[in-house]
Amino acid sequence: MTRRRVALAVAAVVLSGGVPAVAAPLAVACTVTYKVTNEWNNGFGASVAIRNDGDAMNGWRLTWTFPDGQRVQQGWNGTFSQNGSVVTVTNPDWARNLPTGGTAEVGFNGSKGATNTAPTDFAVNGVSCTGPNKAPTVALTSPTSGASYTVPAQIPLAATATDDGSVAKVDFYAGDQLIATDTSAPFTGTWSSAPAGDHSITARATDNLGLVATSAPVGVKVLSGPAVLASPSTVSVKQGQTATFDVSLATAPSSPVTVTLTRSGSGNLTVSPSTLTFSSTAKQTVTVTSTGNGGELGTATFTASATGHTPATVTVKELDPSTSDFNQAFLNQYNKIKDPASGYFRKFGDLLVPYHSVETLMVEAPDHGHQTTSEAFSYYLWLEASYGRVTGDWAPFKSAFASMEKFIIPAKEDQPTNDKYDASKPATYAPEHPRMDQYPSELNSSAPVGSDPIAAELKAAYGNSDIYGMHWLIDVDNTYGFGRCGDGTTAPSYINTYQRGSSESVWETIPQPSCDTFKHGGPNGFLDLFTKDASYAKQWKYTNAPDADARVVQVALLAQQWATAQGKASEISTEIGKSAKMGDYLRYAMFDKYFKRIGNCNSPTSCPGGSGKSSAHYLMSWYYAWGGATDTSAGWAWRIGDGASHQGYQNPLAAYALSQVPALKPLSATGQQDWSTSLDRQLELLQWLQSADGAIAGGVTNSWEGQYGAPPSGTPTFYGMYYDAHPVWRDPPSNRWFGFQVWGIERTAALYRLTGDARAKKILDKWVPWAIANTTTGTNFQIPSDMEWTGAPDTWNASNPGSNANLRVRVLNYNQDVGIAASYAKVLLNYAERSGNEAAKTTGEALLTALLDHQDDLGIATPETRSDYNRFDDVYDTSTREGPYVPPGWTGKMPNGDQIGQGSSFLSMRSMYKNDPQWPKVQAYLDGGPAPTFTYHRFWAQAEIATAFALHAELFG
Repeated sequence: MTRRRVALAVAAVVLSGGVPAVAAPLAVACTVTYKVTNEWNNGFGASVAIRNDGDAMNGWRLTWTFPDGQRVQQGWNGTFSQNGSVVTVTNPDWARNLPTGGTAEVGFNGSKGATNTAPTDFAVNGVSCTGPNKAPTVALTSPTSGASYTVPAQIPLAATATDDGSVAKVDFYAGDQLIATDTSAPFTGTWSSAPAGDHSITARATDNLGLVATSAPVGVKVLSGPAVLASPSTVSVKQGQTATFDVSLATAPSSPVTVTLTRSGSGNLTVSPSTLTFSSTAKQTVTVTSTGNGGELGTATFTASATGHTPATVTVKELDPSTSDFNQAFLNQYNKIKDPASGYFRKFGDLLVPYHSVETLMVEAPDHGHQTTSEAFSYYLWLEASYGRVTGDWAPFKSAFASMEKFIIPAKEDQPTNDKYDASKPATYAPEHPRMDQYPSELNSSAPVGSDPIAAELKAAYGNSDIYGMHWLIDVDNTYGFGRCGDGTTAPSYINTYQRGSSESVWETIPQPSCDTFKHGGPNGFLDLFTKDASYAKQWKYTNAPDADARVVQVALLAQQWATAQGKASEISTEIGKSAKMGDYLRYAMFDKYFKRIGNCNSPTSCPGGSGKSSAHYLMSWYYAWGGATDTSAGWAWRIGDGASHQGYQNPLAAYALSQVPALKPLSATGQQDWSTSLDRQLELLQWLQSADGAIAGGVTNSWEGQYGAPPSGTPTFYGMYYDAHPVWRDPPSNRWFGFQVWGIERTAALYRLTGDARAKKILDKWVPWAIANTTTGTNFQIPSDMEWTGAPDTWNASNPGSNANLRVRVLNYNQDVGIAASYAKVLLNYAERSGNEAAKTTGEALLTALLDHQDDLGIATPETRSDYNRFDDVYDTSTREGPYVPPGWTGKMPNGDQIGQGSSFLSMRSMYKNDPQWPKVQAYLDGGPAPTFTYHRFWAQAEIATAFALHAELFG
């Protein structure tokens, strides 16, 4: 299934300045071969050969960028110049002509530092050249992920590496420590001095041209000796009942090993069996029993020990026998998610960063499982807030907040030129287009834009010009290799994908760095794929997904209430205050993209710029974005909102928190007032979009097709904005997925439960029966998956709303999406608690009970057949306009050397997928076999399940 996509169709806003783009005829095509001919302490010699693969040239100009600070000192067979890291070589007068198939070769001597990485961005007359300068591919084959060793460890290292030329060496690293090197295949080594602890192993291949590629990391554990393992390390058991945990050996024994379990602590807790015999590393299950004597709740620690082995401990805590089964289910699910062996997180120092999924072969909104989103961080906070409510321990919540602030909210150095922002000229207009082949989009400075009315008050409130909001997507393992501002190594790294209008699906995206220094891609980095300008400047740019930031505020409201009830509000007051600050900046999602006046916009030139708050629609739009020059001496930065709002992004509960709850009051002059208006406007929108059946229709836009066009005659309006059945994107239609129903309506249900808001109840009274009528409970539960819409809402009249009799919805198919089932259960439970609706309570409980029938070692999951994976090898088709579109004449490279150009596929730009352990299943499908089936463990879904269990325990336990 294809899932929601965040931050689609953000036009790349680029201002003039920087390196000029060189016009070139489309017939130019070339291949460049770069070769280091000799090397000494601080210098080197190299040759660069150009082969003309296009029309004959009368004059040529070769450019490249040195990645490691190299300098040309002497050159021959051409006229050399260097500006910073950019080298330009023009033809000598006696060799102007370069015929088709002809070759020109230049040479030079240069200076270097400790590294001498070869350039990759060669261009002739402004057109990027193809290989053979492609980085090698490399994959670790040993050790395997999760392997355990004992001191003195002898960890076998092995990697496969290939290259268009030859692989000069493979270096093996533990973190940043070089542990082995091999200069010939098969590439192997041994780490014989590994200290005890957890280690991340990578292989780094260098080819004969100095190009480098690094494998995906593999985590291993080194123990101080043979060891017993037990998981989970914390178990909860209701008094008088039983629970289980697993015991195993870290390494295979040479002869049978007996493990004995002993207890310290409460005698009301016992285990069976108390001895286990192991001849392998296979897990064995131990049952812990509470005697149920009705006394004080006890805690015991069970130690699993064996001769010559490091013992393992499991802490077992009794729960009150009246404790809800779902409260225990929350703790069980929480322990699985937080177990390091499960693989939901990568650890950076003392902080954890959640992956999008445990599995790496994953394409939906993120295009790789080990990326992550602002959505995942918001769910991480929710998970830890619920843990704080259940246990009274708020340290994990504070740690999750610190991780969010460090890794997915850009720091000052990541957005260095905000102080150059001119709020009277927020950004230059560039139209969005309904087709990818209409990109790059041309900047149009003649179209009026409005002024930004909140920049000054935000700066006054918080003392600087920086934006405090999450960027939507990061590459946790730096799988693509962009690194931080082109350094190639820093993880996590800020990246982006969607950028080209409503028809661009995940299968058609071209990944790009959020900080584009032109080191990768083409001569102008990736910028000229998206916008057309006279010149391009190196720049940073970030895109916010408002539903994730609003969820942070929602969670902060819940956490503040729970901690206050425990007398611990002061422990998290800093985080609550920062959540209010995030909500203050989230107001950028309330404004039209170019701060144009709201209502009746029919052309980009006639639709006037707004002043004051006339550009505010007060809804949660699809994104807001901001950026600027990387050069701190450059005089520009930009900000945009968005005029398109999807029903599934609205969060009236966050609006209530920021306008009504003192602990979450924004510091800005008008923030609280804006959120008060937004609360009313969001509830009005949901009422306007509610179909005759009960489901909520798509959304509204102030900019038809993203270009302020004229919509079809008769299109209904909401405060002068136009109804859009599928706002922002069409592949697949954005309001087709049932998940957007439950994600959006859950916030309305929570608002109703907490405040009794009659407007929210009116919406739920109609939505809940429709949803229940389309639901089957039990182990093989079925919930709606895809929906089809017909008709349209009546034009909004706030004083006399229409009935929307012609707006209808039909459920097309059903599935067992565990994350959405949990979200749906939250809607029903919130509604039931306030209204007393027994059908909602019964159905919500039945869905949670059904989820417990689908448990595995990592959490709760069901198999998924991915027929859409046939798009891995699609190339752009001019007749269907499907596949990754690259403008004619544009060529570039990914950091690992994967070529980008006409004929590129999703896979050819992401060759790392071929090294994924699950890839053979997809390859077999592409070769004509059946569609592959995967069992995915998405972080947000697992956290949604856990917090749904916790919600039931809170409301009905």
